[in-house]
Amino acid sequence: MPQSDGGYVSLTGGPQSVYNSTTEPQSASKSVMETVKRVIGSAIGAQDKHALIERDGAQPYIISSRDRDKTGKAANTRMPSAPAHTAEEARLLGTMPVDPMDDIELRSVQLQYPNQRGSIVGQCDLRRVPTDKGDILVAVQGDTTKPGIVTYHDLGLNYASSFAGFFNFPSMRALLDNFCVYHVNAPGQEEGAPTFPEDYVYPTFDELASQLLFVLSHFNLKTMIGLGVGAGANILARFALAHPDKVGALCLINCSSTAAGWIEWGYQLLNSRNLRTKGMTQSVMDYLMWHHFGRNPEERNLDLVQLYKSNFERSINPVNLAMFIDSYIKRTDLNIARTPSGTPQTAASLKMPVLNITGALSPHIDDTVTFNGRLAPEKTNWMKISDCGLVLEEQPGKLAEAFRLFLQGEGYAVGALAKIGKLSRASTLESVHF
Repeated sequence: MPQSDGGYVSLTGGPQSVYNSTTEPQSASKSVMETVKRVIGSAIGAQDKHALIERDGAQPYIISSRDRDKTGKAANTRMPSAPAHTAEEARLLGTMPVDPMDDIELRSVQLQYPNQRGSIVGQCDLRRVPTDKGDILVAVQGDTTKPGIVTYHDLGLNYASSFAGFFNFPSMRALLDNFCVYHVNAPGQEEGAPTFPEDYVYPTFDELASQLLFVLSHFNLKTMIGLGVGAGANILARFALAHPDKVGALCLINCSSTAAGWIEWGYQLLNSRNLRTKGMTQSVMDYLMWHHFGRNPEERNLDLVQLYKSNFERSINPVNLAMFIDSYIKRTDLNIARTPSGTPQTAASLKMPVLNITGALSPHIDDTVTFNGRLAPEKTNWMKISDCGLVLEEQPGKLAEAFRLFLQGEGYAVGALAKIGKLSRASTLESVHF
């Protein structure tokens, strides 16, 4: 019986028996609407016989008119990643969904070993250097027969937490082929340092700068290249003013050349008292994070922020840090000034080349601008690196490139620096390809 007359579709004879008569007689009581529906279904089934799939005792899979385009062909309107039918049906229909994004993501994943921050500790030879104000810890990284780079850290940090990420950066590892790095720690700031007694008099910043003479003498260094951050940059600048013949070049980050202002003095004095009596409180933590990162560091790199907070809580002795902060807020002005050519020398200034760096989000931009205005313009380069507050951690690639070009301009280790340049370009190409 034809399907248009109210019959049923029989699936027992294969695709050629779509219009075979059924075993159930036609019902004369069917309404006009039901008859119209069956006529439409018959026309659709005649055009797409391949859409009828014989299943064991199940109803046939029929493509409705909503799934067709204007020409009558079945239109694939569903997302490939969310099929509406089973895998067996999709395989039979030849429409097995394939999500191309899955393959792209898997092919683009590359195995890379991250920069391990703690690995710098295993690479360094720790030395206790005696000075007139007690012993200080110096971590030596590299061959001591090579020219020396002396680093000095900022408040709340030490050599490992301040410079581990930077010197483990791929383009900086080649620097150790032609240089030896001497990481100087301020007294009592290394991890696991014992607490100073209450009657201990912490060295002033001028005395901390004088301790570098003992470091150079201990390692038989005639000259050095200075790399300092924050408080460490101020100490290196003081040493360079007192001993210009010992310093070949300076790279100073967030360096302040003036005495502490009233607002800074008040905040740091409160921090020092809290550290002595209560330890690392939340207010001290917030100030240290602002000092290093500027405002809203969580919006830029939450993992790095958590790492530094953990370091402040676990790695630094709070009493020793309070003494270091007291010495920092009592620092004196460097008393340097830019002397115009042709005028008598009225104030001292740094005589060696200086690379003065800050971050665009750093709270110390004004300090670096003031410092830059007091230096000789022909020997000074001021640089503000975008999208960062803590340059060493947030933009190590840009800082490494600037440091490389600075040393190359001063004639240091042309071969090693060319190798660093190749590594920098290679890492840039890999990042672009990724």
